[in-house]
Amino acid sequence: MTTHDARHLLTVPIDTVQDVFSLRRSGQEAAEALRMERRDQVRLATALSELGRDRLGATGLTATFGLREEGEPTLVVTFQWASGTAPAPEALELATRLVHRVRHTSDASHNRLVLEQPVPEGVTPTDHRRGLREALRRTAPATMADELRSQTRDLIATLEETRAQSEELRRLNEELEETNRGVMALYTELSQELETTNSGVVALHTELEDKSRRLREASAAKTRFWTNVSHELRTPVNSVVGLTRLLLEPGPAGLDEEQHRQLSMIASSGQTLLSLVNDLLDVAKAESGQLEVRRDTVDLHALVGELGGALTGTPRASHVVMKLPDLRGFPPVVTDEVLLTRILRNLLSNSLKFTEKGEVGLTVGEVQEPDGPWLAFTVTDSGIGIPEAEQQRVFEEFYQVRGRHQRGRPGSGLGLPYARTLTELLGGSLVLTSTPGQGTRVDLRLPHTAADPGPEPCRTTLLAAVRPAPGTPAAHRPDGGREHGP
Repeated sequence: MTTHDARHLLTVPIDTVQDVFSLRRSGQEAAEALRMERRDQVRLATALSELGRDRLGATGLTATFGLREEGEPTLVVTFQWASGTAPAPEALELATRLVHRVRHTSDASHNRLVLEQPVPEGVTPTDHRRGLREALRRTAPATMADELRSQTRDLIATLEETRAQSEELRRLNEELEETNRGVMALYTELSQELETTNSGVVALHTELEDKSRRLREASAAKTRFWTNVSHELRTPVNSVVGLTRLLLEPGPAGLDEEQHRQLSMIASSGQTLLSLVNDLLDVAKAESGQLEVRRDTVDLHALVGELGGALTGTPRASHVVMKLPDLRGFPPVVTDEVLLTRILRNLLSNSLKFTEKGEVGLTVGEVQEPDGPWLAFTVTDSGIGIPEAEQQRVFEEFYQVRGRHQRGRPGSGLGLPYARTLTELLGGSLVLTSTPGQGTRVDLRLPHTAADPGPEPCRTTLLAAVRPAPGTPAAHRPDGGREHGP
């Protein structure tokens, strides 16, 4: 934007020293009319005075006051004189330090020196234009004495303002120092607290590591103990079971009814103890990661049939109806046959154990999940049920629900934990829901992998896993959905 963009207010010739004095006063009046701060008024007046003295005597010297309203509102003062000498560098440097902008231009006929001082923010030039014009027109001619008195007043005012600013600066410095002291004290306190906290965290971490190490050692010791005890118990228990089986076989001496009953009880107890020892050994192997999963083709129809035949021969099953599914059309699947048999045997045995009358059922199917097909086994019973507060604790090793749930139902508390451990080894899930007085439902989910057609799987290991105790009534293999009961 050029000088000509400014709205013209007043042009005064400068021929004498008194004109310079009047120019100074006009500049101060104009700055005051535009609500400029006191120091800006003095700076503008001083710059006009110095440039006027420097250019005094130049041909056709005039000073024009203008107001630029577009863009950034600015008070513009333009010195103009005929071609000749340029302004002194000292005067230009001083003016540059006092006002916002100073520009000097020249051509073949004129020299121009333009001073620009922005109007304070919030001041609308249009509202002050008339007052500014009147302030410039009523400026009276000034004498040397008037100029000196005006400069003295300006100097005193500037000194007072400087003193006030120095006092304010001193006060602010004191507040800043006080704030810095408070910040440093807070920083020191926070640093100490952080250091104390870090020390506590390190100590807690060390303690947790030590406890974790002790827990690992205790778990390893427990696993070794179970393994050793299981191995040590297995031999004498096998001997008891084997000798009892021999005594029960028909011989020349023969057994009366009471002897046969007592030997049968010994055989049943020995078989129960052997199963417990085997479960302990398997749990120890599972916890130590030594129980291997061996996947192969499994015929679920044969597996469920053998389970039914084995479990129907138990004393408890004589008072309960067992409902097993007909799986003759179910395609073979790939899983660990031994582990699956043990899971289902534990779940069904547990249901039989806590069902005095009614039924125990097993359903097998396939469910489609977002991640693929899954095998779904559901074991239900109409037994006494489990209180809601105990339904998660029954999966803790050796935990047994107290009260009438255990009366006349001896056990180790390993059946359900063992079944869940084996389920997780096979990549599945085991969920129990129960209502006291109505029964229990256990949902077993395993990944479903269809088997390629091939030869029938070997069932030697499976038969060993589900074979009933010697001395119990003869087991039979059910046909499909046939019910087994009294």
